[in-house]
Amino acid sequence: MELARALATRPKLLLLDEPAAGMNAAEKQELMEEIEKLEATGLSILLIEHDMRFVMGICAEIAVLNFGRWIAQGNPAEIRAHPKVIEAYLGNNLRGES
Repeated sequence: MELARALATRPKLLLLDEPAAGMNAAEKQELMEEIEKLEATGLSILLIEHDMRFVMGICAEIAVLNFGRWIAQGNPAEIRAHPKVIEAYLGNNLRGES
């Protein structure tokens, strides 16, 4: 409902804060498809989301913050492999460090 309300104003930029929160997998997939359709119309979208599968599945460009500090920017493959992102969100142990 909130998405429809926001679109009624015909924005050039749509800000989405945690749109997938509380959704099941099927609902998230539907939302991803709707967001892709909106982007295809030329609408710019800024998405804030903690569900990394959702983010990696929909975003062409990702910026990562850690405690309010910008630590990385790039496409999903670059973000997945970025050492600062791995350290901040996965910990050093997953890279074989102690």
